[in-house]
Amino acid sequence: MVASALAPAPLLDVRDLHVAYAAEPAPIAAVDGVSFAIAPGEVVCLVGESGSGKTTLALSLAGLLPESARRARGSIRWRGEDLAELPESSLQRIRGAQIGFVFQEPGIALHPLLRVGDQIAHVLRAHAPLDRARSLAEAERLIAEVGLRDPARTARAYPHELSGGQQQRVTIAQAIACRPALIVADEPTASLDTTTRAEILALLLDLNRRLGVALLLVTHDLATVATLGGRALVMYAGRVVEDAPFDRLARLPLHPYTQALLACRPRSRDEAADRRLPTIGGAPPDLARLSPGCAFEPRCPDRLSVCRERQPPAVEPEPGHLVRCFKHGE
Repeated sequence: MVASALAPAPLLDVRDLHVAYAAEPAPIAAVDGVSFAIAPGEVVCLVGESGSGKTTLALSLAGLLPESARRARGSIRWRGEDLAELPESSLQRIRGAQIGFVFQEPGIALHPLLRVGDQIAHVLRAHAPLDRARSLAEAERLIAEVGLRDPARTARAYPHELSGGQQQRVTIAQAIACRPALIVADEPTASLDTTTRAEILALLLDLNRRLGVALLLVTHDLATVATLGGRALVMYAGRVVEDAPFDRLARLPLHPYTQALLACRPRSRDEAADRRLPTIGGAPPDLARLSPGCAFEPRCPDRLSVCRERQPPAVEPEPGHLVRCFKHGE
C-alpha cells in the first residue's frame, strides 16, 4: 500500500494475519487471513457474534494474546514497524503510550487495592519522567477530562467505591493518559446499563473528535456501530467478510451475514418491546471443524454449490466496499 498525497499513511496496517490457539489434534484458527488498516483519527468498528475472533484480533495488535495463542503468519505494522517482530521491551514502550486499551470489564481491569488516581498516575510514570506529585496532579486533570466530578475526591477512591460507568471512565482516562494515537476498546459498554452505555460511547466519540485519536471498537452490537459511525469490519469465523463505511453498510449490506445481523437489529424501543426479533438460523461454526468452503454456508439462505467447496475471495463491487461472497463475483 502506497500513501498518496491525499491519503496519509495508516497508523496501523494489518496484512494476512493468522492467529491460532493450541489444541488437539490441530491448532484452532481464531483469526484467519485478516487484513485492514486504520488511518490517523479514523473510527473503525469490529463487529460480529461471540466467537468470531474479534477479541483475539484486538489483543494480537500489541502482543497481549494468552500463552495458548500464537501468530502463525502475517504482519501488524504500526507506523511502518512490524509489531509482531518486536521484543517485549519495545512493545511495552508502545502499549499505553501510543496504543491505549479499554477493556470490557472495568472492575477487573482496575486493581481493587489501589486508589484510582494512583493507577492512572502509574501509567503516566511508566512512559514519562514524572514524580508522584506531578503524575497525581495530571491524573486528576484526566479524571476531569473524562467527565467525572470532583476529580480530587475521585482520585482518592478505590474502584469498589465507584459505579460501573465511573470505573469505565477511569479506564478511559488511563487509555488517553499519554495521548496515544489509537485507542482499542474491547466491548467497553457490555456490562453497563443503557444510559451509561450511551454516555461512554459519547465520551469515546468526543475524544476521537477533540483529540484526533483513532478508535478501534470491538462490539457485537450494531446499534453501537450506528452511534459511532466510521467504518465497519464484519467478522465471521475469524475472517472479515465485509468492510465498508457504516452508513453504506446499513443502506446496502452485501454479505448475507451482514444482512442477517442488520435484520436482527430493533429499529426502535417500541419495536423491541412489541415483537419478537428475527434471529439468524443455525448455530455459530465450530472453529475446530470448519469445512473448506465459506463458514457461513450452512446458515446462508443464498448459498451456492461453490460456497461449500472453497473460500470466497475478497472483491470490491464499489470503491471502499469489500466483501467475501461468491454472489458478488471473484
